[in-house]
Amino acid sequence: MAEIVRFTDNIRDLSNENGYQFEFVCERCGNGYRSPFKDDMGAKGRGLLRGASSLFGGKIADLSNAAESFRWDRSTNSKAKDAAMTEAVEWVADEFKQCRGCGNWVCQQVCWNHDIGQCLVCSPSVADEVSRAQAAAQVEQIQEKARTVDWTADLDIATRAKVACPSCGAAVDGGKFCPECGEKLAKTAFCTECGSQMPEGAKFCAECGHRL
Repeated sequence: MAEIVRFTDNIRDLSNENGYQFEFVCERCGNGYRSPFKDDMGAKGRGLLRGASSLFGGKIADLSNAAESFRWDRSTNSKAKDAAMTEAVEWVADEFKQCRGCGNWVCQQVCWNHDIGQCLVCSPSVADEVSRAQAAAQVEQIQEKARTVDWTADLDIATRAKVACPSCGAAVDGGKFCPECGEKLAKTAFCTECGSQMPEGAKFCAECGHRL
């Protein structure tokens, strides 16, 4: 009776027509290991037959075609592949643990809680959780402190903000004068009747109604 083949659900089959290779990935962090590529000796033999058939033809060509037909009939499954998979699973067995809490396969190095015997999703590390909580509280306290400071005390809210100099078109970031040409950003005019300051371009005085 043939032996059953052990495998895990975190395995990816990278095998091709030339041989066998498998990749095992941690279901928490995504890191993993790839087994060494194992040549399929049968594929090498078929390659030799194909080369010989192209040179000699005849019965050798018939034999090569039969080998190709056998390969497609068995698809990617064979005793050689079963053996390669078994070897790969044994090779990587010490690198992963299956969590009895969630059933996921996780890497021992990063995602396994050795003290509890479960993955770090089911049983997070106390030290990691304390560190995260401290960092979150620190960010929250910084935000609270920042809200107690008046960051707008020196801003002129009454004057229309300019993002470009009306004289030269240069980009500006606040201030009263253009850092490129030195012109005043918010140009003004004065009413000849009452002397009130008006924005440049106004047609009538907002204080007395005099035509500017």
